[in-house]
Amino acid sequence: MTGKKFGIGAVLALFCAVQLVPFYLAVTTAFKKQSDLSSVWSFPFSAATTDNFRMAVQEGGVLRAMTNSAIVTVIATILTCVIAALASYPLARRRSGFNRVIEVVILTIMMIPPLSILVPLYSMLNQLNLLNTYAGLILPLVCLELPRAIFLYTQFLRAVPITLEEAGRVDGANTLQIFSRIVIPLLKPVTATVVILTSVYVWNEFALSAYIMSGNRMKTLAPAIASFFGEQGSQVNAAVASSLLGVLPVIIAYLFLQRYFMKGMLAGADKG
Repeated sequence: MTGKKFGIGAVLALFCAVQLVPFYLAVTTAFKKQSDLSSVWSFPFSAATTDNFRMAVQEGGVLRAMTNSAIVTVIATILTCVIAALASYPLARRRSGFNRVIEVVILTIMMIPPLSILVPLYSMLNQLNLLNTYAGLILPLVCLELPRAIFLYTQFLRAVPITLEEAGRVDGANTLQIFSRIVIPLLKPVTATVVILTSVYVWNEFALSAYIMSGNRMKTLAPAIASFFGEQGSQVNAAVASSLLGVLPVIIAYLFLQRYFMKGMLAGADKG
């Protein structure tokens, strides 16, 4: 048994090491000068520089882009969670034929590639004067994330005993009171799951952001990093430094929410 545990531990350690290799290469690249042609595996201990981070902030406007991404991510995530929780409650509790059709439609929408709607979406936002505005990016991203969020909330609610709600009705509570006082507190694990999945997607989103938020002061993080690559040359080191700055908020958020994330994924799988 000890040998088996050791073998499993060794495999997991190897797997973790492989996963950390790209991060290590990013760190070594970010602290090297653009003219440093040494191996990407060697860390520049004596010649380490922070010029790439300075370039990322001053020339690339990464901090401003991170602020724009943070605004879009927070608002889009909150709207997604609120709307998905409200929409999933009747889908989970009323198993009618109409609701089954709605669920099929939601699953179908999840399979539509976002880029397939880029041209008509851009045209519509242009007519509504929503290009280079937070609303112009937030609303499409919320619509793209809602199907998955509704699916997760619905599966989770079906695993929650309905007897809790029936007890609330016996005590005289109406539907709104039951939802707000009984159901919502039970949704913490799946809400953490939706928060992580939605926020990471919105934070890293590139395709729509590059077209909708094309103004220099309205760029989000991914297009700002992409601006270091051009026809006249590429600032790879600065781009990598920008990526490291951009990934820090995601890592911090996940460390705080990982316990709820695992609970939500497992609970949603029970009735999947």
